[in-house]
Amino acid sequence: MTFSLVAFGPAFGALIVDRLPELGPGSPNQAARSQLAALTMESAFVGRKIVDHSAAQCCLAALWLWHDFLDESHNISQEIDTIDGSYWHGIMHRREPDYGNAKYWFRRVPRHAIFEPLAEAARELTVGVKLDPPAEYLATQSTWDAYRFVDLCEAIARGKSKAEQVAREIARLEWQMLFEHCYRQAVGE
Repeated sequence: MTFSLVAFGPAFGALIVDRLPELGPGSPNQAARSQLAALTMESAFVGRKIVDHSAAQCCLAALWLWHDFLDESHNISQEIDTIDGSYWHGIMHRREPDYGNAKYWFRRVPRHAIFEPLAEAARELTVGVKLDPPAEYLATQSTWDAYRFVDLCEAIARGKSKAEQVAREIARLEWQMLFEHCYRQAVGE
Protein backbone atom coordinates (compact mmCIF):
# COMPACT_ATOMS: atom_id res chain seq x y z
CA MET A 1 0.00 0.00 0.00
CA THR A 2 1.27 3.42 -0.91
CA PHE A 3 0.26 6.16 1.48
CA SER A 4 -0.13 9.48 -0.35
CA LEU A 5 -0.41 12.68 1.64
CA VAL A 6 -1.52 14.62 -1.44
CA ALA A 7 -4.98 13.08 -1.27
CA PHE A 8 -5.59 14.45 2.23
CA GLY A 9 -5.03 18.15 1.58
CA PRO A 10 -2.58 20.67 2.99
CA ALA A 11 -3.62 20.63 6.66
CA PHE A 12 -3.25 16.89 7.02
CA GLY A 13 -0.24 16.76 4.70
CA ALA A 14 1.61 19.22 6.92
CA LEU A 15 1.01 17.11 10.03
CA ILE A 16 1.51 13.58 8.75
CA VAL A 17 5.27 13.44 8.81
CA ASP A 18 7.14 10.28 7.88
CA ARG A 19 8.04 8.49 11.09
CA LEU A 20 8.04 5.11 12.72
CA PRO A 21 5.83 5.51 15.78
CA GLU A 22 6.65 3.91 19.09
CA LEU A 23 4.67 0.90 20.26
CA GLY A 24 4.44 2.58 23.66
CA PRO A 25 3.47 6.13 24.57
CA GLY A 26 6.42 7.90 22.98
CA SER A 27 7.19 11.55 23.68
CA PRO A 28 4.70 14.18 22.51
CA ASN A 29 5.97 16.23 19.57
CA GLN A 30 5.73 19.64 21.18
CA ALA A 31 6.70 21.34 17.91
CA ALA A 32 3.36 20.22 16.44
CA ARG A 33 1.17 21.03 19.47
CA SER A 34 0.02 24.51 18.41
CA GLN A 35 -0.70 23.36 14.85
CA LEU A 36 -2.71 20.39 16.17
CA ALA A 37 -4.57 22.53 18.71
CA ALA A 38 -5.57 25.03 16.03
CA LEU A 39 -6.92 22.32 13.74
CA THR A 40 -10.68 22.15 13.38
CA MET A 41 -12.73 19.84 11.21
CA GLU A 42 -13.34 22.75 8.85
CA SER A 43 -9.66 23.70 8.54
CA ALA A 44 -8.55 20.07 8.31
CA PHE A 45 -10.97 19.29 5.49
CA VAL A 46 -10.79 22.67 3.75
CA GLY A 47 -12.30 22.45 0.29
CA ARG A 48 -14.00 19.12 1.05
CA LYS A 49 -17.53 18.54 2.22
CA ILE A 50 -17.70 16.45 5.39
CA VAL A 51 -20.45 13.85 5.13
CA ASP A 52 -19.49 11.75 8.16
CA HIS A 53 -18.60 13.88 11.19
CA SER A 54 -17.63 10.89 13.34
CA ALA A 55 -15.11 9.74 10.74
CA ALA A 56 -13.77 13.30 10.49
CA GLN A 57 -13.33 13.36 14.28
CA CYS A 58 -11.45 10.07 14.00
CA CYS A 59 -8.97 11.77 11.67
CA LEU A 60 -8.34 14.46 14.29
CA ALA A 61 -7.87 11.85 17.04
CA ALA A 62 -5.47 10.02 14.72
CA LEU A 63 -3.33 13.12 14.18
CA TRP A 64 -2.92 13.69 17.92
CA LEU A 65 -1.96 10.03 18.29
CA TRP A 66 0.52 10.25 15.39
CA HIS A 67 2.37 12.96 17.31
CA ASP A 68 2.25 10.99 20.60
CA PHE A 69 -0.36 13.15 22.35
CA LEU A 70 -2.25 10.21 23.82
CA ASP A 71 -4.47 12.19 26.20
CA GLU A 72 -5.63 14.57 23.48
CA SER A 73 -6.32 11.67 21.13
CA HIS A 74 -8.18 9.86 23.89
CA ASN A 75 -10.37 12.88 24.63
CA ILE A 76 -11.58 12.81 21.04
CA SER A 77 -11.82 9.07 20.37
CA GLN A 78 -13.69 8.24 23.57
CA GLU A 79 -16.56 10.44 22.37
CA ILE A 80 -16.89 8.69 18.98
CA ASP A 81 -19.44 5.89 19.25
CA THR A 82 -18.54 4.07 16.02
CA ILE A 83 -16.39 1.07 15.12
CA ASP A 84 -13.73 3.45 13.80
CA GLY A 85 -13.80 5.47 17.03
CA SER A 86 -13.41 2.28 19.03
CA TYR A 87 -10.50 1.22 16.83
CA TRP A 88 -8.62 4.51 17.45
CA HIS A 89 -9.49 4.26 21.15
CA GLY A 90 -8.04 0.74 21.23
CA ILE A 91 -4.82 1.81 19.52
CA MET A 92 -4.40 4.65 22.01
CA HIS A 93 -4.81 2.29 24.99
CA ARG A 94 -2.44 -0.24 23.39
CA ARG A 95 0.19 2.49 23.26
CA GLU A 96 -0.39 3.76 26.83
CA PRO A 97 0.20 0.78 27.57
CA ASP A 98 -3.08 -0.46 29.02
CA TYR A 99 -3.34 -3.78 27.22
CA GLY A 100 -6.53 -4.99 28.90
CA ASN A 101 -8.35 -1.75 28.09
CA ALA A 102 -7.06 -1.90 24.51
CA LYS A 103 -8.60 -5.36 24.13
CA TYR A 104 -11.87 -4.07 25.59
CA TRP A 105 -12.05 -1.47 22.80
CA PHE A 106 -10.93 -3.91 20.12
CA ARG A 107 -13.84 -6.20 21.11
CA ARG A 108 -16.03 -3.38 19.79
CA VAL A 109 -14.35 -3.83 16.40
CA PRO A 110 -15.31 -7.39 15.45
CA ARG A 111 -14.67 -6.75 11.73
CA HIS A 112 -13.17 -3.82 9.89
CA ALA A 113 -12.48 -2.93 6.27
CA ILE A 114 -8.72 -2.73 6.91
CA PHE A 115 -8.37 -6.15 8.60
CA GLU A 116 -7.64 -8.22 5.50
CA PRO A 117 -5.34 -5.69 3.78
CA LEU A 118 -3.50 -5.11 7.06
CA ALA A 119 -2.99 -8.84 7.59
CA GLU A 120 -1.69 -9.13 4.02
CA ALA A 121 0.68 -6.17 4.53
CA ALA A 122 1.91 -7.70 7.79
CA ARG A 123 2.59 -11.00 6.04
CA GLU A 124 4.55 -9.16 3.34
CA LEU A 125 6.60 -7.29 5.94
CA THR A 126 7.59 -10.55 7.60
CA VAL A 127 8.93 -12.25 4.47
CA GLY A 128 12.55 -13.11 5.18
CA VAL A 129 12.31 -11.92 8.79
CA LYS A 130 13.15 -14.39 11.55
CA LEU A 131 10.17 -14.19 13.89
CA ASP A 132 10.19 -15.41 17.47
CA PRO A 133 7.19 -17.38 18.83
CA PRO A 134 5.07 -14.38 19.95
CA ALA A 135 5.34 -12.86 16.43
CA GLU A 136 5.15 -15.99 14.25
CA TYR A 137 1.41 -15.60 13.65
CA LEU A 138 2.09 -12.42 11.65
CA ALA A 139 3.44 -14.50 8.76
CA THR A 140 0.33 -16.66 8.42
CA GLN A 141 -2.75 -14.71 9.56
CA SER A 142 -5.48 -14.28 6.94
CA THR A 143 -7.25 -11.46 8.76
CA TRP A 144 -5.97 -8.97 11.27
CA ASP A 145 -6.02 -10.14 14.87
CA ALA A 146 -6.01 -7.01 17.00
CA TYR A 147 -5.90 -9.04 20.24
CA ARG A 148 -2.79 -10.96 19.22
CA PHE A 149 -1.11 -7.72 18.18
CA VAL A 150 -1.83 -6.33 21.66
CA ASP A 151 -0.27 -9.49 23.08
CA LEU A 152 2.75 -9.04 20.81
CA CYS A 153 3.19 -5.41 21.89
CA GLU A 154 3.04 -6.53 25.52
CA ALA A 155 5.56 -9.33 24.89
CA ILE A 156 7.91 -6.80 23.28
CA ALA A 157 7.51 -4.37 26.19
CA ARG A 158 8.27 -7.19 28.67
CA GLY A 159 11.34 -8.34 26.74
CA LYS A 160 9.70 -11.63 25.66
CA SER A 161 9.86 -10.84 21.93
CA LYS A 162 12.50 -9.23 19.75
CA ALA A 163 10.01 -8.29 17.00
CA GLU A 164 9.86 -4.58 17.84
CA GLN A 165 11.05 -3.31 14.45
CA VAL A 166 8.52 -5.28 12.41
CA ALA A 167 5.75 -4.54 14.95
CA ARG A 168 6.44 -0.81 14.67
CA GLU A 169 6.32 -1.02 10.88
CA ILE A 170 3.01 -2.86 11.08
CA ALA A 171 1.64 -0.33 13.58
CA ARG A 172 2.55 2.44 11.13
CA LEU A 173 0.69 0.64 8.33
CA GLU A 174 -2.28 0.11 10.63
CA TRP A 175 -2.37 3.85 11.40
CA GLN A 176 -2.06 4.77 7.72
CA MET A 177 -4.76 2.36 6.56
CA LEU A 178 -7.18 3.34 9.31
CA PHE A 179 -6.54 7.06 8.74
CA GLU A 180 -7.14 6.71 5.00
CA HIS A 181 -10.31 4.69 5.67
CA CYS A 182 -11.65 7.35 8.06
CA TYR A 183 -10.72 10.19 5.73
CA ARG A 184 -12.54 8.57 2.83
CA GLN A 185 -15.57 7.92 5.06
CA ALA A 186 -15.52 11.53 6.23
CA VAL A 187 -15.65 12.93 2.68
CA GLY A 188 -17.91 10.25 1.25
CA GLU A 189 -15.44 8.53 -1.08
